[in-house]
Amino acid sequence: MQIILVSRGQKGPKTLDLNCRRLRCRFVAVALVGILGVAGIGAGVALAVAGPKASALGDIGHLKQQVGDQDARVAEIRRDAQRDLDALAVKLGQLQAQSIRLNALGERLTQVGKLDDGEFDFDEEPGQGGPELTTGADVPAYTMPASLSESIDRLSGQFDTQQAQLEALRDMLMDRSIESSLRPTGMPVNGYISSYFGGRPDPFSGHAARHTGIDIAAPKGTAVTAVAEGMVTFAGQRSGYGNVVEIDHGNGYMTRYAHNSVIVARPGQRVRVGDVIAKAGSTGRSTGSHVHFEVWYHDRVVNPLAYVRSHR
Repeated sequence: MQIILVSRGQKGPKTLDLNCRRLRCRFVAVALVGILGVAGIGAGVALAVAGPKASALGDIGHLKQQVGDQDARVAEIRRDAQRDLDALAVKLGQLQAQSIRLNALGERLTQVGKLDDGEFDFDEEPGQGGPELTTGADVPAYTMPASLSESIDRLSGQFDTQQAQLEALRDMLMDRSIESSLRPTGMPVNGYISSYFGGRPDPFSGHAARHTGIDIAAPKGTAVTAVAEGMVTFAGQRSGYGNVVEIDHGNGYMTRYAHNSVIVARPGQRVRVGDVIAKAGSTGRSTGSHVHFEVWYHDRVVNPLAYVRSHR
């Protein structure tokens, strides 16, 4: 088989004999070169296309790593915030307990100090008010302190100080209350004073005599009550006094109630203000039903008039 190539130039036609082994080798070589060239071009195109794709995959992996790091950071912030909230909740519980103690102490002081009902109502929030004045729309109504924890600690310290002050005031009021309950105050029986302390004519002889107490006229059987808290040291008969009750109040005071018809208290008995200790009568050296009342202070008899006219 032959191939004749005719040129448009002046040269004559060229004949290619395919039966020539050498020519066939040339054709095969040219074909291989062409195939290799096409393969190279295809590989270059594939590399050119795969390069941006690989870069994009790398960027996506990097973004995923950043998102994972951010998620871990957010989780850590949430844990820190939860720990802070738990700590604030504990401190808030402590402050609430402290507030309850202060309210209880305040109510106790109200009772001890005998303040009017409603003057201090610890169950209600203190009243506040006034016209609303604004300084600008952009100014916040309330600014959080720089350190909320420090503010709570400072408030807790103020609570501790206030509690110590209130407890000291309570102790002082309690001491005053105890002292007041031990001091003779008021009349031991309902009636009127029929004879005063000091010099007077003796009701039996008419001679000048010293009266060591006051006489309070009262019907027979009228209840005689203790005018102060104390211990009954004597309950029985004494010459001239008839049926007598004596109470030691433990702070230098002793009171004596005489001429009773009936003795109710017994020696060694602890009595409080207003407890019935006897019944009025006319036993002993007496002209009629009454109560002879004496007040002794540090073993000396004193005028009871100031005590029966005082009030707690």
